[in-house]
Amino acid sequence: MDLSSQARFSNRVADYVRYRPGYPPQLMAWIHDGLGVAPRARVADIGAGTGISSRMFLQAGHPVIAVEPNAAMRTAAEQWLGGEAGFAALDGSAEATGLADASVDMVSAAQAFHWFDTRAVRAEWARILRPGGLALVYWNSRLLQATPFLAGYEALLLEYGTDYRAVAERYQDDDTMRAWFGAGFVDAARFPNVQRMDFDALRGRLLSSSYAPAEGHPRHAPMLDALRALFDRHAVDGHVEFAYQTRAFAGTLD
Repeated sequence: MDLSSQARFSNRVADYVRYRPGYPPQLMAWIHDGLGVAPRARVADIGAGTGISSRMFLQAGHPVIAVEPNAAMRTAAEQWLGGEAGFAALDGSAEATGLADASVDMVSAAQAFHWFDTRAVRAEWARILRPGGLALVYWNSRLLQATPFLAGYEALLLEYGTDYRAVAERYQDDDTMRAWFGAGFVDAARFPNVQRMDFDALRGRLLSSSYAPAEGHPRHAPMLDALRALFDRHAVDGHVEFAYQTRAFAGTLD
């Protein structure tokens, strides 16, 4: 089983762009007010994917370099954000960004940290950060049992997902993240985040996941039938809600 992130999302880009959630406004407020990051600080968005997190920083006034090794996802980010002032995209990995020494004020890793070699990225990010610069790692963590719908969705993934158990186990817990930062740990925060979806959006959200069997796989059609039944059981006014907790960790890597 290949758990590499560099190719497994290539056939899911369109769904990823349209149906993956963004991040709550409280996150950026915490970055500026809680962490004291200057509004014009230069950000390296590592594992930027299709640009969801890069867009958040651009909208807040930050120049952003999106570092992404997956060509299809990087192209999607360039098509979406290429006209924005202050945006650039780079073919690089978390462990070998291609950025110059001490060239950025903040390293941002949204939703992708669990794919990285965490020992190698610590050294690489310390190299590219300016003295005193911060590394910020954050996820939208789905609340697996918060509602009957979410519990049913988790059961669906366990039944039909190709390698869901292996991927799910890769997310770092709070203690692991604090230990990763070590003496440089500055702060952590949690924010509620909700994504309200009709069935088409729910279907796209599921198919954006790397562990969802793609069209042609024997479990693809049965999975979508089960998703339709789950949606019909729990939808209110034609929608269901994905409840997340956005978990964020920040610190220096000196």
